[in-house]
Amino acid sequence: MRILTWNVNGLRAALRKGYESHIARLDPDACMLQEIRVLPEQLPDEWNPPEGWNVHWHPAERKGYSGTATLARQPLEYVGTGIDGAADPEGRVLVTRFEDVMLVNIYLPAGASSPEAQRKKERWMKQFVTWADWLRRRRKPVLIAGDFNIARCEQDIYHWRSNQKTSGFLPHEREWMNGLVSSGWFDTVREVAGDIEGPYTWWSNRGQARVLDRGWRIDYVLLNGAARRRFRGVHVDREAALEVSDHGPVVVDLE
Repeated sequence: MRILTWNVNGLRAALRKGYESHIARLDPDACMLQEIRVLPEQLPDEWNPPEGWNVHWHPAERKGYSGTATLARQPLEYVGTGIDGAADPEGRVLVTRFEDVMLVNIYLPAGASSPEAQRKKERWMKQFVTWADWLRRRRKPVLIAGDFNIARCEQDIYHWRSNQKTSGFLPHEREWMNGLVSSGWFDTVREVAGDIEGPYTWWSNRGQARVLDRGWRIDYVLLNGAARRRFRGVHVDREAALEVSDHGPVVVDLE
């Protein structure tokens, strides 16, 4: 079972830039997309619904903003939206079940634009952590994946020294992210990569950050204990990021 998570930075733009060719190359069984920024009726006819895929959409109420979607080649069961079913007008949490694996698709708010945006992000973090603990303790496989807008450690950001006061790498944000992992969530990419710089999953559009691979790792695939026992591998696909989005897809294989 291959599952992909990808912040596509606008699904309509991603389709124009080659999204489908990269999906064909990576050949996932399920795709968890963030920042779709579209309503289903705004997509090309062949994408409403997308041919060959089962899909659940969770767009934001505000047009052209945020939103998540999960697609699968086999039947996909809708479970709910929002943190533990709470109201979610920005389309940030979508929960589905693919075969026996619960897929929790998340797009955590960014906090860099203003102090209020940072406060909003931190309220979201506080609400999420209790629910995540409940999900972690489930006996069946649970996979949380998406854009967390937080780099866990120095190895997860190229310019870490100059970003210690930047939203996404603030000490208490890193503590929160590390708290999730230390509670029992398995951070697939870091466990496989070990103590090295990167791999990164997001790159600024400034300068030549993408070309030079000077980025941040803010997109994660986290597994609870039941899912971890089925883990077979993971990789970040930078090739797709160079063409389609400022994020690269993270691809995980489960037995």
